[in-house]
Amino acid sequence: MIVSENADLERLVIHKTGNKSREEGIKFSKAPVHFSEAIKDLLIRYFLSPFGKNEYFNLHHEADLHLNEVYHFACAIFDDPGSFYLNSVNLANHLYENSVHPKVKSGEFYVAWLKNLIVDGEEVDAIGLFKSESRETFLKVYPTSDNFSIEHEDGINIHKLDKGCLIFNTERENGFVVATVDNLSKSNEAAYWMDNFLKVKQRNDEYFQTNQALTLCKQFVTEKLPETFEIDRPGQAELLNKSMKFFKENDSFVMEEFVSEVFAEPEIIETFNEYKRDFEIEREVKINDDFDISGQAVQRMSKVYKSIIKLDKNFHIYVHGDRDNIEKGFDEERGMKFYRLFYKEES
Repeated sequence: MIVSENADLERLVIHKTGNKSREEGIKFSKAPVHFSEAIKDLLIRYFLSPFGKNEYFNLHHEADLHLNEVYHFACAIFDDPGSFYLNSVNLANHLYENSVHPKVKSGEFYVAWLKNLIVDGEEVDAIGLFKSESRETFLKVYPTSDNFSIEHEDGINIHKLDKGCLIFNTERENGFVVATVDNLSKSNEAAYWMDNFLKVKQRNDEYFQTNQALTLCKQFVTEKLPETFEIDRPGQAELLNKSMKFFKENDSFVMEEFVSEVFAEPEIIETFNEYKRDFEIEREVKINDDFDISGQAVQRMSKVYKSIIKLDKNFHIYVHGDRDNIEKGFDEERGMKFYRLFYKEES
């Protein structure tokens, strides 16, 4: 968890980077920005308020971590704060080199030195990298001698950070602890901020472990299980509900307890273990046999863990409880399948 109540903005440099494929170039500022206390407070809110999740990453490189450009420049800044401006230029150049996709927009690129941030209970400094690509129109209403006048002005909405990254000065050997925001690039082809510029991978912590374990279970129940065993949709829904219930009711995950409680039958457990090995190889991850459960990851996954039976285009059945209260059959007269639901109260 990031605590920013006492955060201080020590230094800030702003450059403007364009789209390299359109040869829009870079406009470098000559020196760090000077700002008032009021502007500082607004900037801190603009930079830090979007970082509410406990999902962290590490800077990464397939061959050698030191070949990751952002990691290299961040190390240089942390080791020598006097190199802050020079490395802000290096970072802007690196961003421009990776701004080649047609969807990449020009915008202000902010390099910030932030102090007194707390991440995972540790007080650390951080380097902030932010980019504003979108503009909004604001109305300015002001009084005249006997009336009011209205003008408009284009600017940046301080409540909508487009792209952001916080590199915390901790766990350097793993690529630092990194938090990211990207509110514009939702498609793979435009994900240049995370994949090309920063080059990050998810940090192997309880959030990551919880997320991967829930993803594994969902894929196993919805994809693998129907191929191997005779199980209908209500049966799958029951297993998904039992899985989510386990994660919501426990503070720690123990694989042996989980498979015993959720799947019970030895044949299904054996198939699950085989699927888990294939899942780990394919995704190049390792799901531990025990770890602390991240409540935030569970909350996030619960949104996509809904047990829904879709019937043609007419009905959706949301299954939350006992599978025995759903009965499946076939109506010979109509030549159609049906579900019969048993319940005590209607609300």
